[in-house]
Amino acid sequence: MRAHLVQLDIAWEDKAANYARVRSLLDRARIDPGDLVVLPEMFDTGFSFNLPKTNDADGQTLRFLVDLARQTRATVHGSRTVIGPDGRGRNRASVVGPGGEVLCEYDKIHPFTYGRESEFFSGGDAVRTYTWTRGPAGSVAPGERATVCPAVCYDLRFPELFRRGLQMGAEVFALGANWPAPRAPHRRALAVARAIENQAFMLCVNRAGRDPHLVYAGASLAVGPRGDVLAEAGEDECVLSVEVDLGALRAWRAEFPAWRDHRLLGVVPSP
Repeated sequence: MRAHLVQLDIAWEDKAANYARVRSLLDRARIDPGDLVVLPEMFDTGFSFNLPKTNDADGQTLRFLVDLARQTRATVHGSRTVIGPDGRGRNRASVVGPGGEVLCEYDKIHPFTYGRESEFFSGGDAVRTYTWTRGPAGSVAPGERATVCPAVCYDLRFPELFRRGLQMGAEVFALGANWPAPRAPHRRALAVARAIENQAFMLCVNRAGRDPHLVYAGASLAVGPRGDVLAEAGEDECVLSVEVDLGALRAWRAEFPAWRDHRLLGVVPSP
């Protein structure tokens, strides 16, 4: 199975420009049916708190994700701003299957208080998972089906979220970020740690470029279940493509089942 991390230089609050950039980048990559495409946090607007302009009230960004998934016949994992029932924003990861069906909607649990996100956004209250399959649901072998747990940017600093995902069967974690350059080493170290401690694949896609406030280092990366960095991007826009070998992951968990030995967070089900 193959995943594609779309490291995008996001145009500030310009949805049409960002849709076009995503399509242009993917046109240069080889996206096969059944692949997984992961986009950065708030890929459609950048990390903006201008909710009247950026929120997806008309569903335009969700429709873009649906159209992209149908056209590529891939599972597409994006992130958009929506308004919750309390009138505050939600930083929402929306995942669409190859047929255009919405597989998962996850609201970022940990707004970035240091960056004032919590002044405009409320955090979600539930860890979610979705099933990524290489072919039509119900017709694929176990080696062509993975449980994925979505996360968003600052969530990476909170290992309990990822442990809960493991309890729910996650073998892959997919995280979209707008992680600034000054703390880039933290993001890399934490991504490797989340992979090692959960014996899972960690797909961490960051934005490139700059917005009116911050500079971003890119450096998207994919980490294997033993903590080995499988692929890592530079600073510029790109699509980072990586093989996700579920057989190797399951063999490692069976050989060295550290994931079963935690004591503080309840019972982990058998994979």
